[in-house]
Amino acid sequence: MESYDERLSAPRSWWVVAALVGVSMGLIFLPFGTLAMLAALVGGIALASVGVSAYGSARIRVVSGSLVTPTARIPVSALGPAEPLDAEEARAWRTHRADVRAYMLLRSYIPTAVRIPVTDPEDPTPYVYLSTRSPERLAAALEAVRAG
Repeated sequence: MESYDERLSAPRSWWVVAALVGVSMGLIFLPFGTLAMLAALVGGIALASVGVSAYGSARIRVVSGSLVTPTARIPVSALGPAEPLDAEEARAWRTHRADVRAYMLLRSYIPTAVRIPVTDPEDPTPYVYLSTRSPERLAAALEAVRAG
């Protein structure tokens, strides 16, 4: 049973930049002929789009009693209460308040986040920091799993 699912997709402006990278590649290869220009245009757009898509493919899920991110699967029982962070608090926790031992899923284009303390005494990670567009919903989903 899945109670929360969010994809941290890249903003639309990044897709425009990917298209402009392709146009730039096409212009660079223009002196080599029309065919080379078209190949560079298509190849540049394709490569830049793959990069944007890969960066924006991060997902946060709460499923089967676990918090699942691209590189971690943490049982909710090993986590404390989630703290939704507004833009100002989130910025503080990803800059001057950050702990180098923390697990952080950062996306600079998402201003809000959730900070969740790790309560497992065997784990040296002090907290989990997740960029999210809906911090209250994620915190509520984690609390619902913990309560039920």
